[in-house]
Amino acid sequence: MRIFLSALLFLAISSVYAQNTISGVVLDASNQDQLAFVNIYFPDLEKGAATDENGRFSIENLPSGSYNILFSMIGYETQSLKLIIPSTEDIEIKLTPSAIEMQSIIISTPFHKLQRDNVMKVEQKSIKDLKTKGAVTLADGITNIAGVESVTTGMGIGKPVIRGLSSNRVVVYTQGVRLENQQFGGEHGLGLSDAGVESVEVIKGPASLLYGSDALGGVLYLNPERFAEEGTSNGDLGANYFSNTQGFNTSASFKTSENNWKFLFRGSLAEHSDYDTEDYRVTNTRFREQDFKAGVGYQVSKFKTEFRYNVNHSKLGIPEEIGEQSTNKTPLLPYQDITNHVMSSKSTVFFNDSRLDINIGYIYNDRKEFEEEHDHDEDEEHEEEDHDEEEHHDEEDHDDDILEAALHMKLKTANYDVKYSLPQLGKFETIFGVQGMHQTNSNYGEEELIPDATTNDFGILGTSHIHFEKADIQIGARFDTRTIDVLNGLNKSFESFNGAFGVKTDIAKNLTTRVNLATGFRAPNLSELTSDGSHEGTNRYEIGNENLKSEQNFQADLSLEFQNEHLELFANGFYNKINNYIFLSPDGSFVNDDPVFLYLQDDAYLYGGEFGFHLHPHPIDWLHFESSFEMVTGKLDDDSYLPLIPANTLTNMVRIEFEKNWIQDGYAFVKLLTAFDQNNVGDFETATDGYSLLSAGLGGSFEVFNNDVQVTISGTNLTNKTYISHLSRLKTDGIYNIGRSINLGFIFKL
Repeated sequence: MRIFLSALLFLAISSVYAQNTISGVVLDASNQDQLAFVNIYFPDLEKGAATDENGRFSIENLPSGSYNILFSMIGYETQSLKLIIPSTEDIEIKLTPSAIEMQSIIISTPFHKLQRDNVMKVEQKSIKDLKTKGAVTLADGITNIAGVESVTTGMGIGKPVIRGLSSNRVVVYTQGVRLENQQFGGEHGLGLSDAGVESVEVIKGPASLLYGSDALGGVLYLNPERFAEEGTSNGDLGANYFSNTQGFNTSASFKTSENNWKFLFRGSLAEHSDYDTEDYRVTNTRFREQDFKAGVGYQVSKFKTEFRYNVNHSKLGIPEEIGEQSTNKTPLLPYQDITNHVMSSKSTVFFNDSRLDINIGYIYNDRKEFEEEHDHDEDEEHEEEDHDEEEHHDEEDHDDDILEAALHMKLKTANYDVKYSLPQLGKFETIFGVQGMHQTNSNYGEEELIPDATTNDFGILGTSHIHFEKADIQIGARFDTRTIDVLNGLNKSFESFNGAFGVKTDIAKNLTTRVNLATGFRAPNLSELTSDGSHEGTNRYEIGNENLKSEQNFQADLSLEFQNEHLELFANGFYNKINNYIFLSPDGSFVNDDPVFLYLQDDAYLYGGEFGFHLHPHPIDWLHFESSFEMVTGKLDDDSYLPLIPANTLTNMVRIEFEKNWIQDGYAFVKLLTAFDQNNVGDFETATDGYSLLSAGLGGSFEVFNNDVQVTISGTNLTNKTYISHLSRLKTDGIYNIGRSINLGFIFKL
């Protein structure tokens, strides 16, 4: 592999680079007026420009080949076209006025198309949009995406749920590489900050064709913020305040691009105290998060590369019962201390009519857990100091040099993803690729949640997008192997062949349908194979099963979308059959007063979907009515219900958009979310009552000292409703979710 990469680098550096230039004009299709400040962008090349006052543009230093180019502007429909370079003709583009939001390229699927041109249905939301809704964390923000929820332990710990599946059944990608941070654990969160993340994409359903094992339930794909445009420098300062937790997050960045080089730096800090319900504060839901991101990129005509680094350090309280009532921000025992390093390299070599993409990543997850009951083997003086600290709960940080972590795991993961995009052959766009992962888990604490082990993955895939006059088809196949070697001698290997087929077509005027059929798989994780001990977070003794087989699923998706200048309607339905579904079941015995649970398997199935509309009546295009309904049901073959399935929800929102001389990109909204009763519960769950939550917000951009300032004000749970989410891990103790919060935010552009 090293020789292979060196050869590619030599090829890129030694190439004779073409210096192609394109130019043109952008017009309004309705009146032929020239449009200023239209955004023009090559997603594959990560190069762009904007039109001048006369609607003209010019982009230099472009490689020969065939590339997608985007033209986008607020108030107009985004246009994408295939451009063959070199081109000597002046380009004329006409944009159609539209009240529909601008579309962006979908990065998580291999052919990088606008969603309307994509065969696979993918949800995409900008982080800016999610934060305007008052989200405290990234895990909280993604719940605003249709079909996505979060299993939470307080406010600081959350993990994504896509159509009822979570943990190792959902893969998370950040900076273009797969995130590995012991995500199987019930109280293990994402370990990522939304600072420096531009947008979130969600693939709902099996994505093993693209991402291998564990993508059985879907993919959460986080797109990092872009580098500065060529020849520019900018930065920003931002802060948010949350009244409920008396918490805040701050962020600062600087980025510059000059002479083929690009640099980016961003730092952020967040601190929150225990969240408040109407009746009490939930003790030890406090947390502190520090995050730093950096990036460097280099680009010439035929070659581009970038390296990004992210370190995230979090101290997260683990709530157990209602106790101390304070607004202190230092976590009490028990708490997690987690440092997550993500290093990624992303390179592309452009040939005349094809390309080679090479992504390499290294993730180092250092996870510690400190517990009250743990014997730290210190002298009496230290024990007395710890006791005093617990009694008085002062604001001094816990001294981790004195406290010994009861649980300490280091997970080190190296992965690679190499894809070659073949020259387009008639109607066929085709990609072949290989992906792999080498992972080691090591224990350093007195407790052992999972054993020392090594995991290796390898997969090979091929996929094609076929363009017909009235339909687009996407097909693909993949073969994967996974081996797990445990230090105690257990050796397991798993293999799987998976495929996918999808078609998109217009069945009537303004009515588009997508049908996707796909298989996926998930190999058993180390906890399911090797557990043998008490799980403190759930008060049970878990015993693994080394004879577990891989989960294998088949899912059918049907999507219908209607769209005209006044109205958008959508209906997404799915049926997901999972063979060898892994679950926990008690055997009736006890160890140290904890009930014994065994890992078993049975076939399961899930079904449901998302349905809704978006009304923006002409000519009052500034007024928007949006409504959506989400439902999912999950069962084992014996008709018993699966646990942690989100309740059906209905969301209604009224939103207005406005611009004045003193404010740009202004907006205001009122939203009502209704969660229905969840009576379809697993064998060890209880039913959950429904509830309705009212939220509202407004914001916009102002000019201060010749710089833009974005200001947001939002309120969540405005009626201060006391409620419990079915996906809250504090539900078994009857602890409410967060109450009313007023959130203020600003971003000052430098």
